[in-house]
Amino acid sequence: MQASVYTPEEPITSIATALAPAALGIIRVSGKNCIELVSKVFSRPKALLEAAGNTIVYGWIVDNNGTKIDEVMCAVYRAPKSFTGEDMVEIFCHGGPSVVTAIQNLMLKSGFRQANRGEYTFRAYINGKTDLTKAEAVKEIIDSHTDVSRSHAVGRLSGSLFAQIDEIKKLIIDTLAAIEVEIEYPEDEETIADTFNRSDIETAINRLQTLVDSWRGEKLYQDGARVVLAGRTNAGKSSLFNAILKEERAIVSDIEGTTRDWLESWASINGIPVRLFDTAGLRQTDDVIEARGVELTKNLAGDADIVFYLIDSTSKITAEDLSFIKNAQEPLIVVYTKTDINNEGESLPPGSHCVAHTPPSAHSDAMRNAGLNPIQVAISSKDGSGMKTLFDEAAKLLTSGLTTEREQAGIGSERQKNAVAEALECVKHALVSADDNYTLDAVVQDLEDALDFLGEVTGDVTPDDVLGSIFANFCVGK
Repeated sequence: MQASVYTPEEPITSIATALAPAALGIIRVSGKNCIELVSKVFSRPKALLEAAGNTIVYGWIVDNNGTKIDEVMCAVYRAPKSFTGEDMVEIFCHGGPSVVTAIQNLMLKSGFRQANRGEYTFRAYINGKTDLTKAEAVKEIIDSHTDVSRSHAVGRLSGSLFAQIDEIKKLIIDTLAAIEVEIEYPEDEETIADTFNRSDIETAINRLQTLVDSWRGEKLYQDGARVVLAGRTNAGKSSLFNAILKEERAIVSDIEGTTRDWLESWASINGIPVRLFDTAGLRQTDDVIEARGVELTKNLAGDADIVFYLIDSTSKITAEDLSFIKNAQEPLIVVYTKTDINNEGESLPPGSHCVAHTPPSAHSDAMRNAGLNPIQVAISSKDGSGMKTLFDEAAKLLTSGLTTEREQAGIGSERQKNAVAEALECVKHALVSADDNYTLDAVVQDLEDALDFLGEVTGDVTPDDVLGSIFANFCVGK
């Protein structure tokens, strides 16, 4: 969405809730004279016009013929104390798609324009109600798949990232101020390096580097990881798939080859969002459809961030198992399933199966004899034993080398990461310039460039095409 597509303050309207049967539906309007425009189709126009900001008025929405459309509550917000910084009204009606659509169509006939994607948040930004880090956090919260990813976005929405950027900018500005003094009184210092507090620049470099490093961890919690369940037929892949999702999504059967295509669903592993894939069992088959499913399994495993390779603990490890594990290019955990039954297929008394996460000794010996030492976990999808250990091991692999735990929110988008990385290079170069006794103008230029890049993060300095990229991906109601 380009800023030139619409005129600021122009009255806009949109449906702010899902267009599906629900208890409530919300139509949101904002812009100049929006309260007056709504009052023309409201049964109590005087009450609405005189309503104070942050109050609710009861009445009916009526069409131009005076026909009642729905009984509603209108929440009135007056500038500048509103989300957009403009006058706003939110119409709370019954949640049927028909009534919500009818009210929205009436708004469009009453002087409002259909809002563009992200236009409400864009107006909040241009009216100084939010900065770009908070604006982007709004969409992150909407798109979050787990409580952890949501909490990281909430940190940015609450201003944590903005505060970190602001502190770094202050260090740079203080350095620039010291250099300006040197420009006015050059005889007071012997070298460029003596004109400012070097520790401030070193602190800025360390903080910028920490922010850049945070992006990979934040990206994991935003985009998620691909986790593929692979293994021979009847190894318990579908049972584990259902156990992780805590619902019966995949068909479970003792008949080999039941799963011929792959199933996919979002899940959470220790707060990390994952796209979980249940795949066809690996075996030689003359069935064309099943053979295609086996091929897809191998392709999915090749693109996975981590593979759970399942082996039935009541059966022997085969050469095919060992070959797959040996040739795997992706991080892999060997998962021994069905630890709650014995070799005759009978259920064991609770507590009598192998200790959670401890692989059967015969299977461990087979791995060792083949020269393999993968991570091995024993589980029961039926009673849940070993699942915590499996999740812990998977989380370790997925977060290896990443900074994922911090007191403050890290970078929330690749756009932010790129801008911070550019600022980091500028500050580093400024320090090198000072050490090499370059002119003061060279150091000043590097530090001013760093401030410009940090300004792009928060929105103080932002090209229109960047704004279009950010807000075009929002939903219409935001």
